[in-house]
Amino acid sequence: MPSVTHEALVELFKNRPTLAAEMLQDALGQPVPTFTEARVESSDLAEIVPSDRRADVIVVLLVGEQQRPAMAIVVEVQLGVDPDKPYVWPVYVAQTRARHRCTTRLLAVTIDPTMARWCSQPIDTGHPGWILTPLVLGPAGVPVVTDAEQAKAAPEVVVLSAMAHGQSEAAEAIGEAFLAAAAGLDEERRAVYGDLVLSSLSAAARRTLEAMMKSGYEFQSEFARSYVAKGVEKGRQEGLLEAKAQAVLAFLDARGLEVPAEVRERVLASTDLAELDRWIRRAASVSDASELLATTDS
Repeated sequence: MPSVTHEALVELFKNRPTLAAEMLQDALGQPVPTFTEARVESSDLAEIVPSDRRADVIVVLLVGEQQRPAMAIVVEVQLGVDPDKPYVWPVYVAQTRARHRCTTRLLAVTIDPTMARWCSQPIDTGHPGWILTPLVLGPAGVPVVTDAEQAKAAPEVVVLSAMAHGQSEAAEAIGEAFLAAAAGLDEERRAVYGDLVLSSLSAAARRTLEAMMKSGYEFQSEFARSYVAKGVEKGRQEGLLEAKAQAVLAFLDARGLEVPAEVRERVLASTDLAELDRWIRRAASVSDASELLATTDS
């Protein structure tokens, strides 16, 4: 099953159809035709490939009044080694080329340098002269977006930048650039992109941005306010969980019962308030601390 990160990267290319062409040209130096529209097409290649095999995104660049396909880009997000890909990627390219009758490129996208090297390996199809070398957008090729205006013009690019460079020294500046763009996004994209950016940033950069949001920083948006509110609620929830867990242990200790390490760890790790409430009640009557965990359903 695809991971959240995989699906998030796929959505970036679907939400901004020009992103594939921009990355090919600007990040990888691959020429693309001058086009009037970039359109996301069906990625279902069931004519040749089984139904559970489909490309992540297929973008077709259209030109002229007739909207003629000038280039197709098969976008494949790759976060782990998959021995099937050297066999299905040539199929994706050939089938897409046949369907749209135009030049077709394969763009593999990853935020892992090791995977970028794996994706870059030429694929020898076995046919004389047909060796497919994927074009790979790895973290080294993703631009570091720290300019607010650039982020506003291309929010998906700054999100991609955060995912690729969120642990670097530029993390804080990337986060600030995203906050500048957040106010211009619709509610759904603002929430999804915001979670992606903040979860990608280093702990230090994330703390800095949270502090800026709380202090009314000039880039504060509805996203920022909602994020802070969620953070406050999360902190309140965590504080309540810790207090109840300590209450369970305090009851047991006050009754002179020895608390085994596994019981202590289980109590402190609980994230269920109702469970902790049951344990508090049980702590007042059990004769052995180990009985606490054996009667959690009572």
